Amino acid sequence: MGNLNDKVAFVTGAGSGIGKAIALLYAKEGAKVVVSDINDAHGQSVTDEIQASGGEAIYVRANTAVPQEVEALVAKTVERYGRLDIACNNAGIGGAVNLGAEQSIEDWKTIIDINLNGVFYGCKYATAQMLKNGGGAIVNVGSIHSITAVPNSVGYAAAKHGVLGLTRNFGVEYAAQNIRVNAVGPGYIETPLLSVLDEEVHKMLVTKHPIGRLGKAEEVANLVLFLSLDSSTFINGGYYTIDGGYTAV
Repeated sequence: MGNLNDKVAFVTGAGSGIGKAIALLYAKEGAKVVVSDINDAHGQSVTDEIQASGGEAIYVRANTAVPQEVEALVAKTVERYGRLDIACNNAGIGGAVNLGAEQSIEDWKTIIDINLNGVFYGCKYATAQMLKNGGGAIVNVGSIHSITAVPNSVGYAAAKHGVLGLTRNFGVEYAAQNIRVNAVGPGYIETPLLSVLDEEVHKMLVTKHPIGRLGKAEEVANLVLFLSLDSSTFINGGYYTIDGGYTAV
């Protein structure tokens, strides 16, 4: 018996990296998983992997920057499985790298649309459905940069700080309706998002983590799973780092 048997969950940005690890773990624990991404090949591949291992999953394309597509994601989840118990708002991008005053308006809007607005849309439409269910759990994937600066990436820092604020607000506002909303703050994780970094930058990032390495997507997934379980019912409106000691220094 899995810890998520009879639960229905969606994961955005589930085609690779942290989102993929979360989707696979949810399925392993017995949840019916709606895999969502904008890369159809990657999203379908994760769905196929879940099905091949005996799990239940479907793929739904959704651009989290578009509110109508997030609303449709929730609607399609309910249409297929009848309810929504868990929502993991994970989709995100790194964004342009430059000084704040040099950040273009277009790049600013793009990263805010995906990394902040997309999480808000996920919370908004998931909460509306969970109110009909009698409760649920939402886990937002923030960052260590939800509480620290990230030089040359003002849009990323602002968006991830915003994720923390909206997580706390949703958690407080809907706690009495049995809806829990929490956020995780990963350090630098070995995912395709970091594949663009050269070797020297990679080594520098490792030195910022006292544990002596970067994190693994599966480690983040384990924390997300815990926050999604019924056994964590007194945890709400919280932010939990998983960063190998990065923010402790």
